Amino acid sequence: MKWIYSGYAVAVTILLLLGLRVADPTALQSFRSQVFDSYQQMDEIKQSDNVVLINIGEKSLAKYGQYPFPRQYYAQLVIDVAMKNGGVLGWTIMFPETDRFQGDESFAGMMQQNVMNVPGARKNPVNYNVLSQTPSVKGVKSTGPHIGTGTIGPVPAKDYLLTWPNLVTNVPMLEVVANGKGVNASAPQPDNQTRTYPLAITVGDKIYPSFAVEMLRVQTGKPSYMIKTSEIGIQEVAVPPFDPIVTQPDGTAYVRFNNNFEQIEYEGADSIPDLKGKWVIVGVTAEGIANPVPTPRGNIYPQQIQAHMLQNFIDGSNITRSQLSALYELLCGLLTMILIGLVVYRAPLWANIPLTFSILGGIVYYSIHSYTANLVLFDATFPVLSGFLVFTHSTFNNFWIQFKLRQEIEKQFAGYASPTVVRMLQENPELIKEGMKREVSICFSDLRGFTPLGESFGDDVKGLTKIMNGYMDAITQPILDADGMVIKYIGDASMHIHNAPLEDPNHPSSAVKTGLLMLRAVETFNDKIVAEGRPPVGMGAGINTGLGYIGEMGSTARHSYDILGDAVSTAARIESKCKEYGCLLLVGGDTYKHTKNKFFYLKVDDLAVKGKTVGIEIYTVLDIKIDKYAKAKQMHEDMHMQYRKQNFDKAIKLCKQLHDAFEGKMSGYYDMWIERCEFQKTQKLPKDWDGVFIATSK
Repeated sequence: MKWIYSGYAVAVTILLLLGLRVADPTALQSFRSQVFDSYQQMDEIKQSDNVVLINIGEKSLAKYGQYPFPRQYYAQLVIDVAMKNGGVLGWTIMFPETDRFQGDESFAGMMQQNVMNVPGARKNPVNYNVLSQTPSVKGVKSTGPHIGTGTIGPVPAKDYLLTWPNLVTNVPMLEVVANGKGVNASAPQPDNQTRTYPLAITVGDKIYPSFAVEMLRVQTGKPSYMIKTSEIGIQEVAVPPFDPIVTQPDGTAYVRFNNNFEQIEYEGADSIPDLKGKWVIVGVTAEGIANPVPTPRGNIYPQQIQAHMLQNFIDGSNITRSQLSALYELLCGLLTMILIGLVVYRAPLWANIPLTFSILGGIVYYSIHSYTANLVLFDATFPVLSGFLVFTHSTFNNFWIQFKLRQEIEKQFAGYASPTVVRMLQENPELIKEGMKREVSICFSDLRGFTPLGESFGDDVKGLTKIMNGYMDAITQPILDADGMVIKYIGDASMHIHNAPLEDPNHPSSAVKTGLLMLRAVETFNDKIVAEGRPPVGMGAGINTGLGYIGEMGSTARHSYDILGDAVSTAARIESKCKEYGCLLLVGGDTYKHTKNKFFYLKVDDLAVKGKTVGIEIYTVLDIKIDKYAKAKQMHEDMHMQYRKQNFDKAIKLCKQLHDAFEGKMSGYYDMWIERCEFQKTQKLPKDWDGVFIATSK
């Protein structure tokens, strides 16, 4: 349930982040734009060979006086540009009022390409030819002849273009004679940065081209320019034969600010070099008159923005951003968040950070490469930020789950396993959930003498509980010291295993050694309770080695770490025979085979436990010196041989001789064996009898 909850939590986080991207708040837009700005700032700046800027600056004011200048000065500028072989001449300066010095006619005459009416022109007829090659383009106009707009596509362009309520116009005399009319209107973004520029706008029912588009049209002599539309907006604006400029749905295009332009501050004809047919844009840079515009490359003047846009057309190198970019970026962000979520929850902890940052780094690389290689803007900010947030959330959530899981594991196993085992389970909780199949050594133990001990407490349940807890603590500590795992306590009995979950290559030896230490712990426990006036207790234990299926078992509501398998039930049956055989610690044949050279063993019986027809060898292990009792052990083995040969009297004789051997620890065993021999003497046994005793009880 916790993992399901975690999945829900991450899913909610993803949905919230997707909603944030769809809403696209100003802060997110600004951050995205700043990242795009950084791409432009990486661009190599090149010198333009096509566009020249003529500025009205401080030096111009110093020579010509107070601004605005008389129109005759601008008429002279037209002549100076024409004489220096200028191409298309564009004016970003507005002339909305009649010249107070009556210079409008002179200025209009220059732009009309008819210098015959200009005083002094007849003395220099070459002026006509030159000026006829220098058409003029005026900024923002609404009167006079309207330039044609060709639209290709299913949707009228004006349905998507930015709309202005009105336009500032020049005096009618200048409006009429200008060869072109271009709009000098910017579309700054929420942070007031100018990154895009409308290539066309609508005013009323008319469409007006941008200043740069109109300069291209005039230069080519085309009667119109083209706008391509689709169902989702404007796609391209083109002035053949120049390559089209890809736009946003509203007809705006990203300006690439990667050029240096020759800038001339106008102080008369001598200030203008040979223009070699270049495009010329006139604007104002004088402090206090002109207002710089913030751009990704710093503050520049409006005429410089037009120059950059014009150069983008000429080079065919404008920055593009797919009209479906938002959708692609949304899908990329979704995929990134899902992928990182899977990484955090499924990949190893050591791989989480490198894999996550590889994914995020790949997105950043793709975004940068898209720009540097193709001038395509792909927003990496949303996929990266959302991916990082999902990583942070998932990591914290995963950490919290792991922390709680570690706490639960510690709570569940602290009293059942050593700190080493607990740490291993905390680091590998799948060992609990998924389980394992492994050879293990299983030990069952049971308290002997509980009834007298319980009677000694009478109604003092609290005191009895304390004593029993002390007993369990005593027999459990050797298990924990050997990195065994206590599977369960069953009343005054216990069950533990070795070699799971912590691997122990010598688990049979560990099990036997632990069993002996448990017996010693009981002796120490008895010393304490006898000193308190309580009767001593005993313990019987059975050990078996075999395959087991270990893991968390039970219902959804109640489960525990447990083990199943035939070896488990056999170990339980062996333990149950301790009292019958008068032995404290019994082991099965498989355990004996692995440890026979490490401990002092005596064969107890060939026993077919209840539910089995095939007998197993059962041994007891004694905590005594082997060399001291080597002769007695040989007699013990001889007794079993005589028993199997049905020489019961010889077997009885040997039992009596061995009664007090082995420090008296086997006396009860030999008494039981005498009784069994006497019983077998009364039975009619087959000649091929193998000596296996078939148990009729557990």
